[in-house]
Amino acid sequence: MSFTSFLAEEETKDKEELKQELDELELQMFRMKTNMKEIAKKWQIIGIDQSKDDNWVVVYTNYDNHSCKIMLTDCETAYRGKWDFSIQATYKDDATIFIGDIKGPENKGYGSICMDYLKEVAKVQNIHTITGDIAKRDWDHLERLVHFYEKHNFQVELDTKNKSGEIVWQLYD
Repeated sequence: MSFTSFLAEEETKDKEELKQELDELELQMFRMKTNMKEIAKKWQIIGIDQSKDDNWVVVYTNYDNHSCKIMLTDCETAYRGKWDFSIQATYKDDATIFIGDIKGPENKGYGSICMDYLKEVAKVQNIHTITGDIAKRDWDHLERLVHFYEKHNFQVELDTKNKSGEIVWQLYD
């Protein structure tokens, strides 16, 4: 959205709508501050971002020599010790991260936020490849899954006969 169209949209809103938006934003900022304090007690916070609905989220991680988990908590609600979305992955070797599972609600933009952060973690750790499988259990939402991975520059190979597939992202493609 351009600045000019943003201003035009803002001018059409009445004072009550603007006050409500400001109140919602203020509440999200308060929750973000509170959530970050609680999350930081157990996890490493790696960023804050906005979902496609313009809601603020806290992104955090936990990784060791074996696994990497990217988690996200929205700031619409108080953090209660559980993430709202996560990508769970393992290190296959010094150059490869394998995505084992993606969990959370769909169509909120959370998956894209977490995937972007997973790729950033890979870059920082000098990991050049992210891989994963598409399993039979994924077949009921295959079109959405393929769209998601292709949007994030993964190569997707499907075996329709066996209802399986593989995904690969290369840092230098």
